[in-house]
Amino acid sequence: MPDADQRLTELETRAAFQERLIQELNEALTAQQKQLDDLARQVAWLRRHAAGGETIRRPEEETPPPHY
Repeated sequence: MPDADQRLTELETRAAFQERLIQELNEALTAQQKQLDDLARQVAWLRRHAAGGETIRRPEEETPPPHY
């Protein structure tokens, strides 16, 4: 059976590792939440513009470009 100092060192090592892992996971989660927020804003923008009647027309409905 390991002595108390050895067990304490092992527990401290595990705690330090878990603290670092929690910090890394928190950073990853924060970055993902930011990305989700950005995507939600983009989807909302697309919905507003699609609802506003700004749609892509068929090629035969488009007016020719000025260089024709």
